Amino acid sequence: MTEATRVALLSDVHGNAVALQAVLRELEGVQPDLLVFGGDLTWGPQPMETYALMAELDIPAVYVRGNAERALFEAVAALEVGTGDGLRPRERWLVARHSAECMAFLAGFAETATAEVAGLGSVLFCHGSPRSDEELVTFETPEPRMRALLEGATTDVLVTAHTHVQFDRTIAGVRSVNPGSVGMPYEGRSGGAYWATLGPDVELRCTEYDLDEAVRQYRATDDPLAEQMVVILLEPPTRAEVIADAEAREFAG
Repeated sequence: MTEATRVALLSDVHGNAVALQAVLRELEGVQPDLLVFGGDLTWGPQPMETYALMAELDIPAVYVRGNAERALFEAVAALEVGTGDGLRPRERWLVARHSAECMAFLAGFAETATAEVAGLGSVLFCHGSPRSDEELVTFETPEPRMRALLEGATTDVLVTAHTHVQFDRTIAGVRSVNPGSVGMPYEGRSGGAYWATLGPDVELRCTEYDLDEAVRQYRATDDPLAEQMVVILLEPPTRAEVIADAEAREFAG
């Protein structure tokens, strides 16, 4: 198991290179000995720009696969075997915008990861939950479902992502943490990139970034969903809206 004193926890960039760059600049002052990325890195308007920033990192890093990485490889496979007629234009666009080098990088992401973090004990990292990269874990997920999704897992801290909502709570005997989303947060406010640090405690963080520049760069792409992504940046859903939707569905892509 990896051991670390201070972990930087980033997730759900969704191809927002402007937000990621702002977080990475702030990260220089944190000086973590490990970075853990929780999935959904390049699935967005700026896939290659986002990949380039992560490829330049000189911090030891662990990458967890999100449902977006899985969907990307599923789309590639469908096109290769001639069954890609049902793919949406956005899926085709994303496949075309990922270089072979970037795809090789994404292929190395693990389904889950573990680390021993000073002050916190054992930490299990996943995207949705230990049993599914599409499970929606929130700070209102009831204890019976938490116990079910943790079945067979022995850990002091569970770190999830996927819901794009930041939280830190203790339930079912486990500390449940979500760092939030760097590039597509659902926090009811715009212009912030959400992440966290672990060790010796949990610190939830938010880095302000140039929202106008992110919007400009989104609109300069030919992403079929660029304008929809701009709307999410400018008018993100509230935490209450996300929680209500997530807890009603429990699983979502």
